[in-house]
Amino acid sequence: MLWRGRLGDRHDRGVGRPGIRPVRWTPPRAPARARQSTSKAPLPVLRVFDVAGEGPEDVLVDVGDGAVLTGVADGRVLRLRPEDGTVTVVADTRGRPLGLEWLPDGRLLVCDARRGLLAVDPHGGSVEVLVTEVARRQVGICNNAAVGEDGTIWFSDSSARFGLDDWKADILEHSGTGRLLRRDPNGDVEVVAEGLQFPNGVALAGRPPRVLVAESGSYALSTCTTRPGTQEPTALLTNLPGFPDNIAAGTDGLVWMALASPRNPVVDRLAPLPGLVRQLVWALPDAVQPQPANQVWVVAVDPTSGRVVHDLQGAHPEFGMTTGVREHRGTVWLGSLTGTTVACFDIAAESG
Repeated sequence: MLWRGRLGDRHDRGVGRPGIRPVRWTPPRAPARARQSTSKAPLPVLRVFDVAGEGPEDVLVDVGDGAVLTGVADGRVLRLRPEDGTVTVVADTRGRPLGLEWLPDGRLLVCDARRGLLAVDPHGGSVEVLVTEVARRQVGICNNAAVGEDGTIWFSDSSARFGLDDWKADILEHSGTGRLLRRDPNGDVEVVAEGLQFPNGVALAGRPPRVLVAESGSYALSTCTTRPGTQEPTALLTNLPGFPDNIAAGTDGLVWMALASPRNPVVDRLAPLPGLVRQLVWALPDAVQPQPANQVWVVAVDPTSGRVVHDLQGAHPEFGMTTGVREHRGTVWLGSLTGTTVACFDIAAESG
């Protein structure tokens, strides 16, 4: 989930926000791709579905019946049937569901930004809290996850400094308090990596399998091994042209990554300046702060080499700001932190 959110009237006025303690850094010079609004291969035609809920941030396919699940801002987890557009309520987490995955026991794993890591019965709607704290620190923004065949869960905790409503502050501050976490099937939890810049999407892919994590605050996609214990992530892709959000392993063997917005040159120029400048920007009303381009943008990456296999970008009047992506048997589903729709397109073999 990246660069724009509905923060309410108080935040729109630029008052009542938590203070930030900016860390100076120098981003790599944005690649030329960051300044383009369309991809070389045209974005396929989108099919758009209204889910009657605000901010369907992630998407997950039910391989049994082809339905698509998503979580919205009021706490509901929804099931969309693409064949007729019917939407039903699966459960209510009473929080803010973001990333969704399947657990081996058939339950739905939900990364809830307010309540932590949850397991949801997709039939009865019951909710079990799995993790709220790791290494004596509360999970701040439980964001996205990947699940191994044995039920091991890797998941991102995006910030120790700010809650979901103030996530933009973490990007501006650049203090790097995010973590990649692991929960074993026996319930033990541990820190895999820390000091991350707003870690967002998490995926499990490759041979041998590795854990991939997208860092929105540093424009990077990194990897860790699946072994227990704290690690130093290895860079797979750096200097991305946009803010990476959720990622997911597809049935095509690739890792699909949502780019919520192209790099913002104002944000990059602010980064090496004295912290007071960013504090002043953070105090401005939301309407005059740097804003994203409302585009549809996803890329697909070879998880071993880091080669970009597909790069698809464009605009659509009914869908934008892609924060979730899921490829399933040639169809790519898209979620968004803004609006009330999810979308999908069919991927052509020749696109890239």
